[in-house]
Formats: sequence, structure tokens, C-alpha cells
Amino acid sequence: MILKCSFVLTIILLSTIANFVHSVDESNILVLVDNLVTRETHSIFLKSLTDRGHKLTIKSADDSTLQLVKYGKHLYDHLILFSPTVDEFGGSLSPSLIADYVDNGGNLLITGSSEVGFAIRELAVECGIEFDKDENQVIDHFNFDSTQDDGTHTTVIVDSSNLISAPKVVGNKQSSSLLYRGTSLIVNKANPLVFNILTGSSTSFSYAPAKPIVETPNSLGKNTVLIAALQARNNARVLFSGSLDFFSDKFFNLNQYGNQQLADSLAKWILKEEGVLRVRNVEHHKVGERNIPESYTITDNVIYKIQIEELSSGKWSAYNGDDVQLEFIRIDPFVRTKLVKENGHYVAKFKLPDVYGVFKFVVDYNRLGYTHLYSSTQVSVRPLEHTQYERFIKSAYPYYASAFSMMFGVFIFSFAFLYHKDKDVKKTQ
Repeated sequence: MILKCSFVLTIILLSTIANFVHSVDESNILVLVDNLVTRETHSIFLKSLTDRGHKLTIKSADDSTLQLVKYGKHLYDHLILFSPTVDEFGGSLSPSLIADYVDNGGNLLITGSSEVGFAIRELAVECGIEFDKDENQVIDHFNFDSTQDDGTHTTVIVDSSNLISAPKVVGNKQSSSLLYRGTSLIVNKANPLVFNILTGSSTSFSYAPAKPIVETPNSLGKNTVLIAALQARNNARVLFSGSLDFFSDKFFNLNQYGNQQLADSLAKWILKEEGVLRVRNVEHHKVGERNIPESYTITDNVIYKIQIEELSSGKWSAYNGDDVQLEFIRIDPFVRTKLVKENGHYVAKFKLPDVYGVFKFVVDYNRLGYTHLYSSTQVSVRPLEHTQYERFIKSAYPYYASAFSMMFGVFIFSFAFLYHKDKDVKKTQ
């Protein structure tokens, strides 16, 4: 009986541990919608998230029980706002709280439409992006789908060549065009963290379809931004789309367009399933040695190794890049050299400068589509000890020669002065 109880307790304990481990690995996503019907109209996109192991919590954007942070911790790893028309979030949620959520590492996907609520507009401005005026939509009289359009030419066809060249963000190059219906984005070009992902064609513009054009539209031609993104300095990611319909089942089921393929790639990037880098291991030592010294000496020959890994398809693997650099810094870089890949490590061999002080090995790698990678290792570089200096320094040979020539000259002068005697003038007379 005792053995049976012990066995049952062991099974319960193991199952509890398994559930705990699963809950740790599980990614929680809060999806806020204007109307719960969105669960049906965007079911393909939402199902693709659950199929990849994410746990979705779908709520109305004005739900009075909304809570993003509890006891200082995030309740959700990611936030998706499929609620373009919301003017005020429910519960304790607010644009400033969501901005703090991003500042603390949370990832965010925001969609708009021809009508964008105050809450979404305020949140977008926090990230350096604005949605166009209400009722304004992207219009293209030359590139539109006649079967889906209502005559306003707002269901526009966008060529895939207008996508940004960043495979980690948009996936592999696709030949299918994209279908778009919504408003445009106004991007703050002074913000270096924001970049355009998809822009309109040269014949597109953004304006209210029912109104005559009496002023220059805010967006014209390829300056019409449809999808944009922000990667913050803490590697939090925010994606903006001016179209909620872009992610809809209706657009996904039109096989002649590549909306579903692009949406899946964008979702993988925004949820950090792709384009995540990390430092696995760092080594440095003198050439011919293996152990890390307490300090280096000026002009030492050193080897620096760093192992960088990339998260792709849920697995960590060695990163394969050819543009990683190392800097050896004391306030300013004294050495900047390229890291060469050898046996899974990035390796650099160089000679330390003839300057002593406190230095740092720094790898600062920032590439579009990848998280910002920064690794800093501090070391001390001391001057030579008195026993380490050369007996004769080559650069001092001229001084050695001058010293010996002066000694030889003094010797000749002394010899001549001591042993030379002038003839007696009187005796000669």
C-alpha cells in the first residue's frame, strides 16, 4: 500500500513538473478585437499561431477585465491588436501602458483600417508612426482587383517587388502579388529604428474615395507606406499594418495573392521565431596559450573567439554571417578587424597596440531583420616589465653610434693631448 501511494505521488509530481516546464516554454499571446466575429473572419491567421505552439487569449478591446501586467510581470509575451477602431481600451489597459510594455521587451502587432480610433493613433505616435486621416484609404486606379473592389479602386494590388529586401522579416522572395485594402502609414524618417516593409506602387495614393481631391494627399506613389515596423533598442518588435483585411481569411483564400505567405513570415518575425541572435561563448587568450590571462602586455599577439547562434524554426544553430567585426576599444577603437568563421566560432588574431590601460573586446552587430547583438569583454593591458625590454633597441642604433663615436673622439683627443709635445722654440734658435 505504501509503495502504491509512493508511485502515485511520483506520477503526480512528474506531471506537475512537466506542466510547469510546458508553461514556461509556452508563448502567451493576447489578441484584442473590435468584434468577436474577427475570430471567424481571421481564423486562418490565428490558427497558424496556435499550430506553432502559441497560446491565444482573444478578448474584446473594451473588455473591463483587461490586464497586461500583474505584480510587475507580463501576463502575455506578445500583444496583437486587431481592433483598429477602438477609442479607449478596457480594464487597466492604455496606450501609455502598452508603450511601457514594449519598453520592457514585449512584442506588438497593430492593424488599422479606413477608420482608426484614438487609442490606436496615440499608441502609433509613441512608436514614431502615424495613421492617415479617417476615411482616407489607399487608392490605385491602375492596380486593383476588379472582382473584389467596390468601384472605389481601394482593393489594390501591390507587386512583391515593393517589399523590403530582408528575408528574415518577409521570408523568401515571393513572386505572387499582394492584396491590400486599408489606410496608409506616415513614418517619421528621423527615427532610425523604424523601417518600411511594404510600400504602394508609383500610381497609388491615399485619400478619401468619396471626396474630390482638393489638396495634395499625405501619401503619394512609392511613398505610400502600407506596412512598417519598429525594432526598439531593447530588441522589442512592433509591426504596423494599415489594413486589417490583409490578414483576413477572404484575402488568404485568394490563391493568386501571397498574403498568407507574407503574413506568416511577418508573424514569425514579430513573435521572435526568426531573426534572433545570441552569444553562446566568448574566449580570448595569447597566441600559443589556452588560458585567459589576468592581464595582457602591450604588443602581445592575441586570439579572440566568439560563438554566435541564431534561432530559426524553434532551434538554435550556428549563425552563418560574413560581416561580423571585432573592435578593441579604450574609449575609441584601437583595433577594428573582421571576424573569420572557423569551426563554428568567429575568430580574430591581432597584435595589441603599444598602449596600456583598460580595454574591451566589443562585438556590436546590428543588421536589418536580426536582434541587436552586443558583447563586451573587459581586459587590462599593462606596460612591459623592466626585464622584458630588448637589450638593444633597433630604433636607437643611431644614438648608440653617436655615443660610441663621441667616446672614440674623446679617446683620440685625450691621447693626442697627453702624448703630443711641441718643439722647444729657444733651443732651435
